[in-house]
Amino acid sequence: MSEHTTCAIVGGGPAGMVLGLLLARAGVEVTVLEKHGDFLRDFRGDTVHPSTLQLLDELGLGGRFADLPHSEVREIAFPFPDGSRVVIGDLRRLKVAHPYIAMVPQWDLLTLLAEAGAEESSFTLRMRAEVTELVREGGRVRGVRYRTEDGELHDLRADLTVACDGRWSIARAQAELEPKELPVPIDTWWFRLPRRPGDDPGALTPVVRSRRFVLVIPREGFLQLAYFGRKGSDAQLRERGVEWFRREIAATVPWLADRVGELASMDDVKHLDVRLNRLNRWHVDGLLCIGDAAHAMSPIGGVGINLAVQDAVAAATLLAEPLRRGAVGADVLAGVRRRRLVPTIAVQTLQQVLHRAVLKPIIDGERQGPPKPIVALLSAIPAASFVPAYLIGVGLRPEHAPEFARRSPIRS
Repeated sequence: MSEHTTCAIVGGGPAGMVLGLLLARAGVEVTVLEKHGDFLRDFRGDTVHPSTLQLLDELGLGGRFADLPHSEVREIAFPFPDGSRVVIGDLRRLKVAHPYIAMVPQWDLLTLLAEAGAEESSFTLRMRAEVTELVREGGRVRGVRYRTEDGELHDLRADLTVACDGRWSIARAQAELEPKELPVPIDTWWFRLPRRPGDDPGALTPVVRSRRFVLVIPREGFLQLAYFGRKGSDAQLRERGVEWFRREIAATVPWLADRVGELASMDDVKHLDVRLNRLNRWHVDGLLCIGDAAHAMSPIGGVGINLAVQDAVAAATLLAEPLRRGAVGADVLAGVRRRRLVPTIAVQTLQQVLHRAVLKPIIDGERQGPPKPIVALLSAIPAASFVPAYLIGVGLRPEHAPEFARRSPIRS
């Protein structure tokens, strides 16, 4: 069975859904293909930063987002064993409409975007539609082949295909675009524990003790935690078992000792193989890669989802008119990479520095926190916490909704 659309988007994550919504508002016929039947997956990027919150306002969706259950993180603070603390990033210093990071389940954000897209006549979202390969003709990508839940194969012809299917992108692999891998010394293990009334709801807290590094993230109704360890140690960690892991967390974050028993088994602990990479070229004829398909990010700073959204906004801004004309040349596709390359490299460089200067020395037992000069600077000049807050919360070259996509506030 063959179908046609102007723009086929592979993957219904943040980049794919934002791109689909914006292009549909430009009057471009767009079809988003998502292989799962819903958006319900744990431990995806759940941070919505000030730049993305501003975008939602511009799209008229700020009110709908505010109605979603969420918590607000206003500072990133580093506590020390003696009870003192240093604020690494104070988002309250930002001169923005939303000086905080909103913590919201990604499935709620994606559902909001899907509902907004459904209001546009040129927007189609196909769930349980797994892309299996690219369709090529004359050396050009002409769309994709996808499998539905009943096993039937469909061809979706498209003037342009955009790969938004993450760090293990099928579309990217089919196009033989190979990312350059950057060295990463760490992996992350995600899990959740109950949140108590006395827990600080507004601070994202890294905790360090005896070669252990745990990040505590306050969420609506629970705590999300990240345990950082050496790259490639997942098998060893799982062999030690859940009792060992409970003791490890309780020793690192003593105030969680009364609830680590909630971890029933190591099945409750999800391993993330941390990758840091980027494509040298984001396109081939008829195909563009954005978001994690173009550049996988470390979880440090939680910026991956927001960079992906910024890619989508830039892509929609540059692609809408050429797609309406039916002529998207290589120069236009290359322009998306040119526009987003500096912010991508800047964030990845910062993450590499943090890996080498902060996380690895802690895990290796060489240090119990950030480098002393950084701590001294932030302690002596608290206003300096504006810089990390800006880089994490807003970033270089924040993208704004193009005029064709802007709407007055829409309530749910």
